[in-house]
Amino acid sequence: GGFQEMLCIFGTGDLGRSLGQRLFQTGYKVVYGSRRPHSCGPLPPGTQAMSHVAAAQSARLVFVCIHRENYNFLETLAPQLKGKVLVDVSNNLKKNMYPEANAEYLQRLIPGAQVVKGFNTLSAWALQNGPSDASRQVYVCGNSLEAKQAVIEVATKLGFTVLDRGSLTAARELEDFPLQLFPEWRLPLQLATGLTAFFFFYLLIRDVIYSYVVNDKDISFRIMASLANKVFPIVSLIMLSLCYLPGVIAAFLQLYRGTKYKRFPDWLDRWMLCRKQLGLVALALASLHVLYTLIIPIRYYVRYRLAAHTISQIKENKTSPFDTTMAWRTDSYYVIGILGFGLYLLLGITSLPSVSNVLSWREFSFIQSKLGYLTLFFCTFHTYLYGWDKFLQPSSYKWFMLPGYMLSLVVPSVVLVLKLLLLLPCVDSTLTRIRQGWERTDPEQERKKLLLT
Repeated sequence: GGFQEMLCIFGTGDLGRSLGQRLFQTGYKVVYGSRRPHSCGPLPPGTQAMSHVAAAQSARLVFVCIHRENYNFLETLAPQLKGKVLVDVSNNLKKNMYPEANAEYLQRLIPGAQVVKGFNTLSAWALQNGPSDASRQVYVCGNSLEAKQAVIEVATKLGFTVLDRGSLTAARELEDFPLQLFPEWRLPLQLATGLTAFFFFYLLIRDVIYSYVVNDKDISFRIMASLANKVFPIVSLIMLSLCYLPGVIAAFLQLYRGTKYKRFPDWLDRWMLCRKQLGLVALALASLHVLYTLIIPIRYYVRYRLAAHTISQIKENKTSPFDTTMAWRTDSYYVIGILGFGLYLLLGITSLPSVSNVLSWREFSFIQSKLGYLTLFFCTFHTYLYGWDKFLQPSSYKWFMLPGYMLSLVVPSVVLVLKLLLLLPCVDSTLTRIRQGWERTDPEQERKKLLLT
């Protein structure tokens, strides 16, 4: 019923077809412009194909779903495209392939048309299946407000959220979006890889190679489970504490500067932006640690040792007494570890977009900061309990190398101590005032003011 607006699509590839199908389902009339209108393959039902000239004349809005290499034929259509809105949905294979953005190139080819860059962050798949959470957003940019408005209207009807990024000069940035491969994950993954490699070789030397050189014993089989089960929790704990360190550094910076209106250095900004990813990588490593720990009783080496110990006791006809302290110690460090991991999982779940979207800002910051520090405390305490009095035994320092768990305690302990300092009432009240906009003025300026008056 009612007047149906006609939209035109140039190009009958995957994206062109999916887009036509969605537009048609939304209630638009769709016509395709094609070089071979009669043999261009199956089109979505309810749409039709014509020559480029005829299609361009029948609609005021044209989606250009063709590759940049094939743009030049559009020049011949300049008279038909005059005054039309052209939507450039193209992407490139890699950054900086061409001196100028595709949309700017299109605008130069057909100066009489109004080019709008948009829809390039959507895949044919996202168009066919309807907008899912991840691909709800459509970015647009263009020089003409009316042209942009027309495109925004269509995108909104299709169920997308539109973000207007300004004039056509932003096209380059929009074309780079789809080329980014997990940008926020790069730093956390590099860090995890670096720390894992370092601790693997460190512990390999300290445990396996030391035993081989000094005691002439081959325990290389321990690389598979024992060594991995030391490396993963160490890296996990360090990365968890690195989620909270930038916040602490930022707080001390604000206290030192006496204002919140100065920009943080770039490295700190970048670090703050990838905290969620740091935490999720840390959680993955902690989960591996839990699984590795669960296989301890069924490992061949452990079963062999237990059997050998039992047999030797039978032979010597004695039983070793039950050590209550040992029982308390092992149980407490296991239980604290379990509780820490439970909180860890809770942090991971609340960082998922579907969960964090339904939390208010206050709830989110409560979980991510209060519970986050509690998690860090539990996991650090778990490691201290694991160490217990090992640091007093000279045998712990093979080749004067500190045990791995000791190295893993450095960063979390520093973070927790600094956080405790920030929680002192006098420090906390100053920080709250600074964050509410109060500024501690520079004593230099105060003196100058006095001199002037």
